Amino acid sequence: MTLIKNYLLNFLNRSGGHVFLATFISRLFSFLAAWFALKLIPNKELGVVLFAYNIIVFIIPISGLGLHQSFIRYGALLKTKTEQNSLFLYVFKKGVWVSLLLIACISILSFFINFKFEKTQTYLIILSFIIIPSFLLEIIKAQLRLNHNNKRFAFTEIVQSVLLLVSVLLLSYFFKELGYAIAMLVAPTLTAILFIKKIEINFTLKNKLTITNTSFWKYGFFASLSNVVTQLLFVIDILLIGYLLANTEMVTNYRYISLIPFSLLFLPRVFMAADFVAFTEKIYDKTYIKNYIKSYMLLFLVISIVLVITSYFFGDFILTLLDQNFTKYTQTFFILMLGVCGIFIFRGLFGNLLSSIGNARINYYIASIALILNIISNYYLIPKYGIQGAAITSAVLMWFTGIVSAIAFKMLYKKFY
Repeated sequence: MTLIKNYLLNFLNRSGGHVFLATFISRLFSFLAAWFALKLIPNKELGVVLFAYNIIVFIIPISGLGLHQSFIRYGALLKTKTEQNSLFLYVFKKGVWVSLLLIACISILSFFINFKFEKTQTYLIILSFIIIPSFLLEIIKAQLRLNHNNKRFAFTEIVQSVLLLVSVLLLSYFFKELGYAIAMLVAPTLTAILFIKKIEINFTLKNKLTITNTSFWKYGFFASLSNVVTQLLFVIDILLIGYLLANTEMVTNYRYISLIPFSLLFLPRVFMAADFVAFTEKIYDKTYIKNYIKSYMLLFLVISIVLVITSYFFGDFILTLLDQNFTKYTQTFFILMLGVCGIFIFRGLFGNLLSSIGNARINYYIASIALILNIISNYYLIPKYGIQGAAITSAVLMWFTGIVSAIAFKMLYKKFY
């Protein structure tokens, strides 16, 4: 228990509590913004905007070709503030140009796609401009984390979520679906403008760095691709249930049954957001890394045991809070909770450690293999077991990706560090 106590104290000393609170507030306000939009905009029109937005959501991780990912990893290894400043300027300039090119490609391609829903192209072009402020916000947050200013990093999350809620409420009320689309663009843009002056960057500095080579670009690209494929892993179940069962009710059931287990995945992300820079800076200190791994795994093992016991004995009650009819899927809910523990204990930690040692491409390979296995497995299990089959596939793959990540990190860390 001493390991857990010390780990949590270090987490709190790095303003981890602020990051946790900000993440919770951000999720709450995002939910409220979506709820207000649902109340203020007719479902049909809102659906068109959401369809276009979901396309952009998959593209956002590759904004700037993932240079924001390279920035935080390589920035943590630099020794001086001047070098970090120079790296920020390099990423800022190159990333904005790449993002503009990406927006241009989306806009041009939209003219050659025959969209099923009217005005999809219009909203796709409008929402594509989210790519630039999203990228800027990511490198601003990364700079704050590199400065070990997790408190201000957390504050950016809160400000963005407040601006999102207010802009969605006002613009959706006055301009309906167009206002909602504009609100999605306004929130990150205003947040980036507000905080870019808070990161203490000298924009006149012109030092060149040797690390901005092909490896630097490849790291960011594979890290961003890994995020895209990981998002697909959580979406593919819904798509295959709808396709293979041809039953929209089953899609809805699985969506809500998986809501709580998948929502809990924010926990390891909070710890990694607060700690990534810290353990990357000390990645050559094997004793520190070993102790960090032991402390993290022990903490999330305890959390996982509590979650498994709770879902086993109180699964019926929890699902009743969502809908009385969901209680017949208690076993499916429990299987998903078991799967989430695989990410808690292994994937959340070792996926980030692989990135920390510069092997983001391994995360991409693991996620891609898991995506292929997901499709193959679900084609067999969903027709046979329904949504429980999808849950079994997800649970097994969550453990599979976690354990493979752990093995890959152990092998690579032992070989090169």
